Order: sequence, then C-alpha cells, then structure tokens
Amino acid sequence: MKYIILSLAFLACLNGVNAQVKGVVFSHSADPTQKNPIYNAKVRLIQSREGAYTEEDGTFDLILPKILPDTMVISAIGFVSDTVVVTKKDRFAGFQITLFSDQLLPEIIIAAKRSAHSILRLKVLHVENISSDELKKAACCNLSESFETNASVDVNITDAVSGAKKIQMMGLDGVYTQIQFENIPYLRGLESSFGLNSMPGTWVESIQITKGTGNVVNGYESMAGLVNIELKKPNEMERLYLNGYVNRFGRAEVNMNSGFRIGKKWSSGWFAHASIVPLVVDENNDGFRDIPNGSNLAFFNRYKYQGKKMEAKLGFNAYWDQRLGGQTSFGGTNFTEAYGVLIDSRHIDVFAKTGFFLKKPLHSIGIVYNAKYQTVDATFGMRQFKGTEKRGYVNAIYDGIINNSTHKFKVGASGVYSDIKQQMDTLNDDRLEIVPGVFGEYTYSGARLSAVAGLRGDYHNIYGFQYAPRLHLKYAVTERLDLRGTIGKGWRVPNYMIDNVSLLATGRSWIAPDTISPEVSWNVGGSVIQRFKLWKNAGSITADFYHTQFENQMIVDRDANINAIVFTSLDGTSYSNSLQVELAYSAGKRFDFRFAYKWLDVKAMYGGILQSKVMVPTHRGFFNLGYKSRNKRWLVDGTVSVFGESRLPQNALPGGGITSDGFSQVYSMVSGQITHVFHKWEFYVGGENLGNYTQRNPIIDAENPFSSTFDATRVWAPVVGMNIYAGFRFSIEQPKKEEM
Repeated sequence: MKYIILSLAFLACLNGVNAQVKGVVFSHSADPTQKNPIYNAKVRLIQSREGAYTEEDGTFDLILPKILPDTMVISAIGFVSDTVVVTKKDRFAGFQITLFSDQLLPEIIIAAKRSAHSILRLKVLHVENISSDELKKAACCNLSESFETNASVDVNITDAVSGAKKIQMMGLDGVYTQIQFENIPYLRGLESSFGLNSMPGTWVESIQITKGTGNVVNGYESMAGLVNIELKKPNEMERLYLNGYVNRFGRAEVNMNSGFRIGKKWSSGWFAHASIVPLVVDENNDGFRDIPNGSNLAFFNRYKYQGKKMEAKLGFNAYWDQRLGGQTSFGGTNFTEAYGVLIDSRHIDVFAKTGFFLKKPLHSIGIVYNAKYQTVDATFGMRQFKGTEKRGYVNAIYDGIINNSTHKFKVGASGVYSDIKQQMDTLNDDRLEIVPGVFGEYTYSGARLSAVAGLRGDYHNIYGFQYAPRLHLKYAVTERLDLRGTIGKGWRVPNYMIDNVSLLATGRSWIAPDTISPEVSWNVGGSVIQRFKLWKNAGSITADFYHTQFENQMIVDRDANINAIVFTSLDGTSYSNSLQVELAYSAGKRFDFRFAYKWLDVKAMYGGILQSKVMVPTHRGFFNLGYKSRNKRWLVDGTVSVFGESRLPQNALPGGGITSDGFSQVYSMVSGQITHVFHKWEFYVGGENLGNYTQRNPIIDAENPFSSTFDATRVWAPVVGMNIYAGFRFSIEQPKKEEM
C-alpha cells in the first residue's frame, strides 16, 4: 500500500497545468441519435504547426500554444475539412465537431498516413495498438502468429510434438496476461494451452496490448498485462472477404467474413475458418513429426443493434481443433507400438453486451454476459489428460461523470462461475468456483495530468475475500513527451494441469502440489514516450520498465528432482523485471522503421536456489522495416528478431548422467512478405525463418519415447526450418448507408 500512498502524494503535487483543448470528431448522419466517431482524423493548429490524430472513439487533445488566437483545422479522408478559431476563452474547453462527406464535391482531401502500430496517446495506461494493416504484414493465420511484428509479446513453442504455443509478456507465462475478446474473458481455463490457434487473424480488427495491471473494471486476473482483441464490426466490415493460404509444409486454410445490415437498426457479421495439415514432415530425421497433422474448424456469428435508448451486441463462437503428432509411424490408434499424440479440443460460447443511455448526459449502464463450454482430450504416449469446463461470466457497469467530463467514474459488480474437471493419469483437480465481486474506478482528465484509480473486492467461495487496488498516472511534460506510471495488484487461481499440459511430453513423473492457493502479485512500472520530427517526418522513442513481485505463486520446479516435475507453492522469492526500448520512425510516406531491445530478468526459487526461469532469453533484439510503393500497390515488410541465451533445465540422459548444456544458443529469426494489391484482390508471398535455423535434437532420447529419460519439452528454438507461403485476399466493401 505504500506505493499507492506515494503515488497519490505525487498526484496531489502536480498542480502546474497548461492550457489544453479536447474534443471528439464525428461523421454526419441523418439520424441525430447515431454518432459515428472518425478514427485518425487530423487536427492541427495553423499558426503553431502542432497537431494530433483522433483515436478510435474519435477523441483528441492538444496542448495550446501561448500565442492565441489560432485556427484549428480538422480533416479526414472522405470528408470536407472544417476549421475552428481557438481563442484564450477556449482554454480547457471541449469541442464536438461533425464532418460531412465529400461525395458531392470534386475536391480531393489529402490526409496523413495512418499508423498501423502505435501507442494510444490519449490513454492513461500504456496501450499499444496493432491494427489490421499491421496484422497483414505477416501470414497471421491465427492469434499465435499475430505478434510476429511486435516486440512486446513473445510466442513460444511449448514442446516438439503437439504444436502448441503460448504467449509471454515480461518473461512471464501467458496465464498471467489477461486475454479478452472485446472486454469479455477469453482463453481462460481449458482454452489457455491450445486456444491461440482457434481465432484466425483475418477476423481481427485490432489488438490492444496493455502492460502492467489493467483497469479493475476488466477483472482481477491481469498480473503482467492485458491483451484485448477487437473483431471486425458487422456494420463496418467487408460485405465479402475471402482469404486463402498454403505453405511448403502442406498447411492450407481458407477464411471467409461477411457483414451486412438488417434494416435500419440491426447488422450482422459471419466468420468462418477451415484449415488442414495433411503432410507428414520429419526434416530432422528423428522419427517424429516436426509439425502435427490435423484440422481446425471455427465459426463465429455476431449481431449489433443500435437504437435511440440502447445498443446491443450478441453472438456465438464455436471451434473444433484436432491434432495428431508423435512418431511418423503412429497412425492414430497404435499407442502401444509407437509414441503418439492426439489432441481433441472443442469449444462453444455465447455472449451479449447491452448498453442503456440514461437521460442524464454522459451516464449509461452496460452489462456483459458470457457462457462457455469447453472440452479437451489429450494423449501423449501412454499419458492422458481429460478436461471439461463450464463457465459463466457477467459484468455490470454504471458509467458517469461528476459535474463535468474532467471527473468520471465507473462502479459495478461482476460474477464468475467456473465448474472445471481435470484428470491426468491418476491425478484429479476438480473445482467449482463462484466469485462475485464489486469495483469502483475514478478517472481524472486534466490538461497535463490524468489519473485512473480503482479498487475491487471479490469473494471466492473456496479462498475467501481478495482485494485488488490499482493506480495509473499519465503526465504530459510537453506536447511531445508523455510520462506514465502504474501500480496494482492481481491474483488468479492456478490450474496446474492444463496450464502445464505440454509437460506430459516427457518421461518424468508429476508430483502434485499439496495444496492450491491463489497466486498473488504486485506490478509497478512506467514508460516514457518522446515524439519527434526529423526531416519533417514523425518518429518516437519509447522506454518502459515493469517489476512484478509475487507474494504467492505455483512453482513448476524442474530442478528439484531430475526424475520428476514438482509443483509446489512459492517458498522464497519470485519476481520479473522487464525493460524495453523502442524507436519508431516513418521516412516519408513509404518507409517505416522500428527498432527494439528487450531485457528480461525473471527469477524464482528452483531446486532451493534463486535462479532464472528456464527458456526465457535475457536479451532480445527486434527490427522491422515496412515499404509501400507510391501507388500503394506494392507492400514489402521484413522482420529480424535476435534471441539471447536462456537457461535450460537439466535432464537425465540414457545410460546415466545429465545434460551438460546449461544455456541455449544465441540465434536469429528472419521473416518477410511481399504483397501486391490489384483492385479488390491482394496477392502475397512470404517466408518465415528464412535463415533456416533449427534446434539440434529438440527431443532427448527420441529412440526410446516410453523411457523415463524421454523429453520433448526442452525446446528453445524453431523445430522446423524455412517456411515459404503464399496466399490471396479478396474483398468487396459494404455499400455505404444511404442518407435519409
């Protein structure tokens, strides 16, 4: 609590505030109850030559110059520009600006280039935005491949036989990052290990990455960060979108999206995905499939209602993922003759979001509902896992202001119901969780200083009352320099089986924990963002540092016993330090550069000694280059990632002895893609791991897969070599809504 007291004292001392103007930009609509915000509209002051761009909700803010009056120009592609004279009387004022379509005018409006990757400047929290344009720079077939051009999130292969992947933030496992689909919990429980493959990247409109603990409104599980996935909206997405993909390993897939309006108030979006991996690939000749065979089917349907007094979003999502891996001689049934991996994951969920506009201005009530059913059956050789989960979630939020929009508040209540059953060999972990909670959040939006302070309390039917305070600060030192700070507490109940199901791909036995208790951590950190102009082109330098300290944690100890994996509660220290520095620069309208360096220090008590977590590189370098031709028909993108050494677990070797390589090697990954745009078509060809780097002998004792020394989980680099792929995108835009 001492960090919160110091932060509040800091908040009270920052009274020096310069003048600022805020506003929101809408597009004109014949229906006065419908207000459609314009994203990336350019707002600039002619005399001072300063400017800003609107966020996705249409909002903007500008630090006013000392010399006034000045003329503010608002422009956006497809709209007639507007001007507003700003005087000294408008200091700290708010504007609501409406732009009209330019369809009836012959003039052409030229606007600045839209950034595909950016830090959302108006957010108090450090939020990194990845747009759909950024996702197109790589193959991006599913969520596990959506972060290839991003330095903040790492995606790691969990083992060499199942093809499963997990994300990491700040060097911590993905279970400590709260993942949401439009503020609805996603990839929780049984979904956490194999769910990243369940959502195609072509469905995604944008991804927001928040470092540190998120807002209390979103829940209590954000410990290292928060990833929010925004899917394409029915009233804005393409009338028809098709995507086809194939790579040299035989993987093929097709994606289809379609959005259309139903009357004046309803709209609907349909999404479908199918993929298959039919070829048996064993390029390192160890007798095991380098890539599991299998298929994936996914379907998503959503609806949107926009009325005068309320709005609603509802839909459902279903997928089926089946994989067959292991030895190349395994055919799906001969488990006693060959080492085989079979994974069958099935999921269905329904969701709804309703919002009610109250008579009092800027006051509303929103309610989120979600129900999910999930099953996972996984077999690794002679070891089996079976899991079933029924989950329900509701979150009700009252949103309002105090006197004016400078002071905002949110209060509400949430509830989580989780009935999860897990069985692995002779171990069982069945649990029924009921967690009601309440929360409150206050937001102060000053000219320079902004703050979000929140507190939530939740009562767990097994573990009792838990609390989570959080505080976020943002201070605009100048118009181009922003400081952010955050501190907060998060907690979660671990599911040691599904969280570590890939560790079944080893001959080691499991020693289950004596007791299971909530994992609790505090996260404190901040960021500095300096924007600049060099040769009339925009750039930015971002540096952030975050420290996560665990009060309690489920430790997966691979050092205490060479023949077993020990699950135990933390006895001692566990922490994570993460430092990242990133430079972004746009050289004209055609070139974009991004350089990043990340340092990770993640340690806990393993084998009774404070040492680094296994398979987490201490250093990582990142470089991304994007090019767009003058006619915008050719797009070229390339990414280079360099991974430093990481500590490896010790493993027993056949015939006695243990592994001698205590650290992994330094290696690099190179990927690139070329896209050609032709009318409604886009054709692309690209490559991943173009340096053809692979880990030698990723499986220990592959000749004896049923022995105690077999281990396919000591993976720190790619298992397969260079991948070449090609594909197409075809889209027909949705017809514009006719003016009434």
